[in-house]
Amino acid sequence: MPKSVIVIPCYNEADRLKAEHCLQLVESPDNHVLLVDDGSSDGTPELLEEISAQSERIFVHTMPQNGGKAEAVRAGLHFGLEAGADIVGYLDADMATPPEEILSMLAAMDDGVVKVVLGSRVQLLGRRVNRQPFRHYLGRGFATVASWALQLSVYDTQCGAKLLRDTPALRHAIVEPFTSRWVFDVELFGRLLSAPEPLSVHEFLEVPLQRWEDVAGSKLTWSGMATAGLDLGRIALRRRSGR
Repeated sequence: MPKSVIVIPCYNEADRLKAEHCLQLVESPDNHVLLVDDGSSDGTPELLEEISAQSERIFVHTMPQNGGKAEAVRAGLHFGLEAGADIVGYLDADMATPPEEILSMLAAMDDGVVKVVLGSRVQLLGRRVNRQPFRHYLGRGFATVASWALQLSVYDTQCGAKLLRDTPALRHAIVEPFTSRWVFDVELFGRLLSAPEPLSVHEFLEVPLQRWEDVAGSKLTWSGMATAGLDLGRIALRRRSGR
């Protein structure tokens, strides 16, 4: 039975996903990786099979059709919980967050008290967090609005590295598909805080990353940004109504 399952959603990632990164994540026998192919049309399916053949702790799940990152992550989290993992999480295929950071985040959950760990791209002295200035300031504005929407003081909701402990709140949160494509992370946190057996804000922990590198190839567009803003408004309304 795996202690943790890390979900890596993949859509046309043949040129970015590296086998060595996936193998680094499963060096510990407690850790497993699930590569979710979200209907890729390039060489991704073949690459995922090649990677999974290199370790018995790396698995592949193929979505029936392209449903977006949110649905790929949700399906992967379901898979991990059904496999018996105590901790599930997700990580972007571009590995902007290096594998060693995920391993540090896993260590932060050892006390059993913390239920959610978020990687946080804080630009501090001595840390190598390299973000494009425009995306950094856009992210700061977004985080401010997300904190208001969630009623949760959070520095960085959109870093692609998250870990979640198996709880009734998590199982409830992933029953239904996410309604937001771009800010499903925020929607997930809202569901965790509003579940029938909700998590407390004190069970969330942000871990400042030692390293993070902006990687070319972001799929977020201007129209996506506008949609994300509207989605935040809807999430705020649901959070305040307790749904």
